[in-house]
Amino acid sequence: MKTKHVRPSWDEYFLEVAELVSKRATCLRRHVGAVLVKDKRILATGYNGAPSGIKHCLDDGDCLRVKLGIPSGQRHELCRGLHAEQNVLIQAALHGISTKDSILYLTNQPCIICAKMLINAGIKEIVISDGYPDEMSRSLLKEAKIILRKPKK
Repeated sequence: MKTKHVRPSWDEYFLEVAELVSKRATCLRRHVGAVLVKDKRILATGYNGAPSGIKHCLDDGDCLRVKLGIPSGQRHELCRGLHAEQNVLIQAALHGISTKDSILYLTNQPCIICAKMLINAGIKEIVISDGYPDEMSRSLLKEAKIILRKPKK
């Protein structure tokens, strides 16, 4: 008797890819992965870390935000890294890929800074595996009519 092979749903599939992408992150505090998708095709990926060619926090084990005891979700300007959402949008731009009406799969909910960028990038939906302490981000995405959802497991 044959065993039926159970394939992951599209959400499960792309969130697993985002989880894999997050393993490249170089942040000492949080590893985030992003996968930009349109018509069930991956357009670009991104993870959080310092800009290309710049020393990563993992390289020297130093994080100013940790030293100063800054809570998650605050004082983003003191971080030397880019967020996964920023990097995925930059990768799409570098390669001439339109982000309009695409879906973003993320390991964490976007912060307010990234939410504003995603709104202007024309993202229509954001699927997350985990939350983030930023109510303003959720509120802004809702106002922009961008679907933010966390699939049931």
